[in-house]
Amino acid sequence: MPGRGAGRRLNTTTIRMVSVIVIFVLAWVGLGYRLFQVQVVKADELRELGDRQRMVERTLPPQRGTIFDRNGDLLATTVDAQSIYAVPNEVKDPVLTAQQVGIITAQPWEPILERLQSGGNFVYLARQVEPEIATQVMDIGLAGVFTETEASREYPAGDSAAQVVGYVDIDGNGNEGLEYQYGCNQDDGERDDCDDVLRGTPGSILYERDRLGNPIPQGRREEVPPVPGLDLVTSIDLPLQYSAQESCRAARERTEATACWIVVLDVESGEVLALAGAPAFNPETRLDAEGNPFSNFVVRGQYEPGSIQKMVTVSAALDSDVVEANTVIPSVASRIEINPGACASGTDDIYGCYSDAAPHPTESMRVSEVIARSSNVGTIKIGQRLEPETLYEYLERFGFGTTTGIDLSGEAAGAYNDDASCEVCIASMSIGYTVAATPLQMATAYAAIGNDGVWTQPHIVTDKVDADGSIVEVQPETRRVVSEETAATVRELLAGVVESGTASNAKVSGYRVGGKTGTANKIDENGNYTNETTASFVGLAPIDDPKVVVGVVVDEPKTKARFGATAAAPVFSEVMEQALHRMGVTPDG
Repeated sequence: MPGRGAGRRLNTTTIRMVSVIVIFVLAWVGLGYRLFQVQVVKADELRELGDRQRMVERTLPPQRGTIFDRNGDLLATTVDAQSIYAVPNEVKDPVLTAQQVGIITAQPWEPILERLQSGGNFVYLARQVEPEIATQVMDIGLAGVFTETEASREYPAGDSAAQVVGYVDIDGNGNEGLEYQYGCNQDDGERDDCDDVLRGTPGSILYERDRLGNPIPQGRREEVPPVPGLDLVTSIDLPLQYSAQESCRAARERTEATACWIVVLDVESGEVLALAGAPAFNPETRLDAEGNPFSNFVVRGQYEPGSIQKMVTVSAALDSDVVEANTVIPSVASRIEINPGACASGTDDIYGCYSDAAPHPTESMRVSEVIARSSNVGTIKIGQRLEPETLYEYLERFGFGTTTGIDLSGEAAGAYNDDASCEVCIASMSIGYTVAATPLQMATAYAAIGNDGVWTQPHIVTDKVDADGSIVEVQPETRRVVSEETAATVRELLAGVVESGTASNAKVSGYRVGGKTGTANKIDENGNYTNETTASFVGLAPIDDPKVVVGVVVDEPKTKARFGATAAAPVFSEVMEQALHRMGVTPDG
């Protein structure tokens, strides 16, 4: 029979077995607990972590709409460009990677290194580079470095249409011109002047990738395609735009002016056929831009128009039946005082002393002569026959003091002093002082005279075209400002300015044209008039059935050709001749 030793050995064996079982049980319990933690408690957290490592979500930018001129020629289009990016967490040697990418892309490598050391899943190393450069980078085989196709904007017309079209920056945000007006940016919010048709709607893609960052062909993939932007068809005639741009450059150089601006309108439709400025800028590079070419002076620049405003004063007087074209204005001297003793105090409208351009004997002038000779004194006398409220009413009718509503952002409204008790103010307004107007406002006012007294809202976009080819036409607003009879009379008065008055340089061979010169002294920061001038001319043709209005502003000409008749009228002649040719207008018989 077994002894005591055998019993002790059995007990020891039993204890060991129990211990092993307990250990296994505890291990299984621990493993089960861990599995419970992984599969239940932390399941969502771990699944999210795995998704972050395997899944990549990217925004899919929409195809930006194309911008065309009226003939179907390209003003702005989108092309593919290559961009180089990295997944910082997968880059093996950030310093070497930054140096090699910097050498190939001609960038300092230190900023590239900073981006690589930022962590995360995506950083750009170089944007919109030439395909050859992207290929060179990829041929090195740098870990964590990839390329993607990205949209880039091209402007075939270069700087010739830059102030009209504007530009898109590297992040796809529209700046200036149509690119801004019709391409609301992502951070614009509810911008009142924003018509978001160019930019389209972004899409998104979520895909599964391998450890090298490449998409897994049979992996998880979710995609919401982007909606492309609409195309825009504009009223711009590109050949005329080129011609106007060149005329502006030449005028600026010839007169040593600070700037030159031109706007060409279709009289009946209000379509902008050309809008040019010098200096200009290249919308693709925007490098070495001289002055402030990004701001469109035609719609934003406010200036005292001077004598071209006399058309409005005379139109108001004719339409109100206080004068006729042959009405004699008596005692037109070369100088007039609104306030007694004003001419002893000064020679400008601050004191109420006004002078004609050249001294002349006191004489009687018909209204037609007052306009042809651009008499300040005669025009003030015509304006004095109007009640102040009547003059203000016609200023408002012609669109002064309010925006035209053109489809370009940042348009200025202009201003005028409507204090009926201020005789000096009324006299000044009659001849284009104490009135702030834009070149576009002046051009549309003259277009109303050409359109038998009907003002038409100027506009650049004529059609919006979606991906299916559906067209949405733009309908401009119209309103009558003077009678047909008044408009016809004013056209003949303007023709007299060119044919026998101060604007012989505005003549166009084969056509009767009409218009008005303007030369206004500029005001300094203290409100005092300086010797610097703004020279302008606005006119229309053919005078018997006007089709085109051309407005020219030459800012601060330095040479002897510093007046509207010498600085701006010759430019008008050049551009009007081209415009009539482009529109197929038959010469006068």
